[in-house]
Amino acid sequence: MNASAMSRRRFLRSSAALTAATGAGLAVAAGPAEAATYNGATYTVPGEWAPHAGCLMAFPWDAADNWGDKLPAVQDEVAAVARAVARFEPVTMVANTGTGDFVRSKVGPGITVIEYPINDCWPRDNGPIFGVDATGTRLLGLDFAFNGWGNKFPHDKDDLLPVGVCDYLGVPRLPVDLVFEGGALLQDGEGTIIGTEECLLNPNRNPNLTKAQIEAALLDAYGARKMIWLPYGMYGDTITDGHVDLVAAYAGPASLLINMPSDTNDPNYPRLLRNKRILQSATDARGRRFQLTEMPFLPKFTVGTDRVITFSYTNYYPTATGIVVPTANIPSSDTPALAVIQSLFPSKTVVGVPATTLAWGGGGVHCITQQIPATH
Repeated sequence: MNASAMSRRRFLRSSAALTAATGAGLAVAAGPAEAATYNGATYTVPGEWAPHAGCLMAFPWDAADNWGDKLPAVQDEVAAVARAVARFEPVTMVANTGTGDFVRSKVGPGITVIEYPINDCWPRDNGPIFGVDATGTRLLGLDFAFNGWGNKFPHDKDDLLPVGVCDYLGVPRLPVDLVFEGGALLQDGEGTIIGTEECLLNPNRNPNLTKAQIEAALLDAYGARKMIWLPYGMYGDTITDGHVDLVAAYAGPASLLINMPSDTNDPNYPRLLRNKRILQSATDARGRRFQLTEMPFLPKFTVGTDRVITFSYTNYYPTATGIVVPTANIPSSDTPALAVIQSLFPSKTVVGVPATTLAWGGGGVHCITQQIPATH
């Protein structure tokens, strides 16, 4: 992160507390003990099945930021995901400053394109995470610190994406003094959050915080009461260090889709079996046992000359009437995997979108989308 961006984030954190003292009523989570409140109201991050007002996305533009000669391919994939999501709900696409017309030409009509400085295309991780107050009438944008998944990639612009998005939407923003990515946590909006030790305890995020402090900070920010820790993310996930959305997804209250390869020789097998056993013995914040549906398909493939081993069908994006799922262009796994997801959402339209280049870059459909909850 460059010096000016770092200074600005520190300023935002300190000035938020000052704002509260001078009458705006903002409570900032300057340490892991304070709750996510604004103007005296407590906010909860809803489950992803709660109604959406729309979807936030961002468009990749910089070949020097990881993509190289794969940039055109990933741009096509992001555009296809945007069009698929737009079948079911409005999509707002953030384009880097000066690239709006190009992005409009790629995504086509029906998608709102706004310009704001960005590094890349992962608003699940670096965009605001939206909470809703108890009345269901007000949104709050949680603004966690983002350090490029442990300082692996440029992030000086993406760390400030919540500022632009919240300003654009007219939503108050709450800086949270924790390095965190949204794809590192699953939430049900009913008191439970789920994450992996492999990612959340990696010293490249918050080396000075204990597990208990990190848990307390996340519970407060998400408005949750219970955190379930899984040991592992996907084997070979060297980019996100084990994001939970590559190994599991909520399908509804107390219902999870989990990766569990049928091949016992798969290096993921012992890792994900350990995750499964923890979930089998756990209860959520309301005391419910989890209904677990297994996804046995974990395809491997090449993108160019590079082997991709972290593709995941659990990395889907749910809407009120449709589910957008990454596919691997391998019918022998795509077709049965989509059938598993259709069984979880029998009344919804399941749409598969090729996402092999996104998988090469470390993510999938869920990673490039961020739901904006509906209010009334």
